[in-house]
Amino acid sequence: MAEEKTGESPVVIKKYANRRLYNTQTSSYVTLDHLAQMVKDGTEFEVHDARTGEDITRSVLTQIIFEEEGKGQNLLPIKFLRQLIRFYGDSLQAFVPGYLDLSMDSFAKNQEAMRNRVAEAFGGGSSALEAMTRQNLAMFERAVKMFSPFAMQGTASAESEAKPNGTSHAAPKQSEEINELKSEIEAMRRQLSELAQNRK
Repeated sequence: MAEEKTGESPVVIKKYANRRLYNTQTSSYVTLDHLAQMVKDGTEFEVHDARTGEDITRSVLTQIIFEEEGKGQNLLPIKFLRQLIRFYGDSLQAFVPGYLDLSMDSFAKNQEAMRNRVAEAFGGGSSALEAMTRQNLAMFERAVKMFSPFAMQGTASAESEAKPNGTSHAAPKQSEEINELKSEIEAMRRQLSELAQNRK
C-alpha cells in the first residue's frame, strides 16, 4: 500500500451534475476506477461539487468502496459493517473515527513486517492474523464499554447500592481498567515495533 505523498497540493477533482468527474490537473475526465488507482498510488486528491464548490471527497471515497465491494472485493466483514452502523447516532460516534484512523495507520505502517513475521509471532497461517484481529476487537470493545456513559452509570449505581453509606468506588475501578487497556495497547505497539525491526 502506497503512502500519501506529502508536500504536494492535493489534486482537485470536480464532479458535475451528470456525475462525470474531471481531473483539473490533467484536464481530463476520470472514472471511479481512476480515483481508486490514485489512492493506491498515494496521490492525494479532493473532490468538489462543480456547482457549489462543496467538498464531497468523503462521499466519493465511500462510493469507491461500495463499487469495489460490488465487484466481489469483499474487504469489510458483515459483523464489522453491522457494528459500524450501530455507532451512527450513538454517543460514542465521535470516538470511532479516531480509533479507526489510528488502527488503520498502525496496520499500514507495519503491513510488510506483519506479512512476513505474523506466523512466527502468533503461531502461523491465517489463524495468526485472525488472532491479532480478535485481540484488536477485544481491546476496542473494552474501550467502548469504559467510555460509554451508560456503562459508567451502571457501575456507579451498583457500587453505591453495595455500600451502606452510599459511597462509590467506581472511579478508581474505572481508572484501573483504563490503565490496563493502556498497558495492552502499549504491549501491542511494542510487538508491532519488534515485528518491524525483525523485518529490517
